[in-house]
Order: sequence, then structure tokens, then C-alpha cells
Amino acid sequence: MDFISSELQNYIGNHSSDTSALLAKIDRETHLEVLQPRMLSGHFQGRVLSMLSHLLKPNAILEIGTYTGYSALCLAEGLAPIGKLVTIDINEELEKRVRAYFDSSTYAEQIDYRIGNAAELMLQLDTTFDLIFIDADKQQYPTYYEQALQILNPGGFILIDNVLWSGKVFDDKHQDKDTVLLRELNLKISQDERVEKVLLPIRDGLYLIRKL
Repeated sequence: MDFISSELQNYIGNHSSDTSALLAKIDRETHLEVLQPRMLSGHFQGRVLSMLSHLLKPNAILEIGTYTGYSALCLAEGLAPIGKLVTIDINEELEKRVRAYFDSSTYAEQIDYRIGNAAELMLQLDTTFDLIFIDADKQQYPTYYEQALQILNPGGFILIDNVLWSGKVFDDKHQDKDTVLLRELNLKISQDERVEKVLLPIRDGLYLIRKL
């Protein structure tokens, strides 16, 4: 999932803002103690998420796929003073760890962390959102995208992670289930007249989408 050299990645990180001590702790402990640490957004992408959130100053953020909470805390940095962030994950095993991270952050009162099936819970939310970040089960991405558009405010933004899928999406020799689905979703979004969009080559691909 890395498209640039480690040297260039280090240079980019060294010339971007530092993270908080809590984010550094989450990064370190995730790599030491949690399965599949590559799922963590990490320093560079985390700073991108934070910057976009600061630019938008959203009142309401929805995140699909919490993992260990790193990206949620990055997105929370740009929330409006009375803004809220809802983050949903299916993994009950990480709940205690993630709640502890959120509770020790300055955004504890602004984060609503829910465990369950995101496709079901999204339809039960009683609010609309200014920013939605999708980074979860790839086979559910088409469902998440359509449901996100339903609960996104006009002019609001969707961010979809992992849309380059380690480069497999533009190499036809890869025909596994996830690659084919992401390839088809990318094509659908590129042709979707309901939105403006730009696919950013950030880490494993970040689709930035604005609802018209």
C-alpha cells in the first residue's frame, strides 16, 4: 500500500505537524499489541484528515470504521466547538481499549462511539452530517457510499479510504473480490453526477467527494 519510498515518506512526515502524545501512544500500542496495525491511519494520513477537518469546521462527523480510534481523534481536531463525531465499529474486542483512548482525550464529550453493524446503525442516526469518513469492510463500501449520501448535508464531504488497494485497482490481472468491488466503485463515483470528486494518491488512496 506504499506508493512512495520510505525515505520520501519520512521526509513528508518530518515536514508535517507533529501529533499529540495521545496519538503517538495509540500508534505505538496499536503496532505492539493489536492485530493488523497497517489499518491505522498513521502520522501523514492522520494529519491530512485533521487538516481537512479544520478546513471544513464540521458540526457533525460520521466515521465508519473506528479500529483503535486514531483517525477519529484526528478528525475531531477540526470539529466546531459544539460539534459531535459519531464513530461506528463492529469489533467488540477493541471496545475497552478504544473507549479508554477517547476518555483520555480532550474530545471525550464530543465523541459518540458505537459498536454494531454500520449499515444498520447509519439508518438509525437522527442527524445529518457535514463530513463522513469510510474506512471499514470493503465489501460494504457501495452500501456505505449510498447511505452516506442520504445522510450527508448538501455541500458536505465523504472521504473513502483504501480506494487504490495497493495499486491492484488499475492492474487487470488482479480479479479478487475486494479489488473488483473497489474498481467498480471507483468507476461509479467517477461517473456520479450527484457529486464532485477527486481521487488523492495519499497512502492507499483517499477519495474526496463533495455532495452537490
